[in-house]
Amino acid sequence: MRLWSLAPDYLDRQGLTACWREALLAQAVLAGRTRGYQQHSQLVRFRATPDPLAAIGAYLDGVADEAAARTYSFDRGRILEPPRDGRPPVPRVPVTDGQVATERDHLLAKLRARSPERAVVLDGAGLVRVHPLFVTVPGPREDWERA
Repeated sequence: MRLWSLAPDYLDRQGLTACWREALLAQAVLAGRTRGYQQHSQLVRFRATPDPLAAIGAYLDGVADEAAARTYSFDRGRILEPPRDGRPPVPRVPVTDGQVATERDHLLAKLRARSPERAVVLDGAGLVRVHPLFVTVPGPREDWERA
């Protein structure tokens, strides 16, 4: 499971689709709807929030926004706690700049192999943007990172 901290617009078609599916799986885990993946390392940061389901809902919403911008049809009805239901905004989740750099390098390698046109965009990005749920803070790669 890879829940990218990077802004979804850096992802290619395959990456965006996989991110959506994997975030839906993460949502199922956080909602107690599946027994698998309970100890997955990437869930740590969502479980650390005051409302993990709202946090993963905001994450899914950001991925769905990028899909809509590309005219893909991701079913927002699958988001259990979408941020647009009159709920208060979800607090942004911190992600370290070391983690962002690790993910950038990891994604860049994938893009160079399967979507070189997207690799050029990410490779040329100065300050790498993160998913709207996250806010970048100084620090090393996250302890839960397996890349």
